[in-house]
Amino acid sequence: MKKILIILLLSISLVGCSSSSYKTIDQEEAYKAMSLDDNIVVIDIRTEEEYNEEHIVDAINIPLDNIESIDLDKNTTIYVYCQSGNRSKEAAQKLNELGYSNVYDMGGINTWTYETE
Repeated sequence: MKKILIILLLSISLVGCSSSSYKTIDQEEAYKAMSLDDNIVVIDIRTEEEYNEEHIVDAINIPLDNIESIDLDKNTTIYVYCQSGNRSKEAAQKLNELGYSNVYDMGGINTWTYETE
């Protein structure tokens, strides 16, 4: 019984230590921040074809399949988006696991009401 309790407590503490996660940001707040801070990196994680059809101004295209190849300072503020918000969650989580500490999921371009190109 004592061994089970020790194992259980150890398991709980290990899970607690590894539960860091990315943050979310609503698009209005993201737009305001992007307007004020040129150092925010906005990443469109859709395919190149989707990006070429329409994307947020100044966003760079790094498809989800290539997100692990990103090479930025780990403290860079990064906003990720996709079409509807599903792939951006996955990309944000992957970036967080790679050690990026300021990753924000801003959802999908399908609800973006600001300028695109």
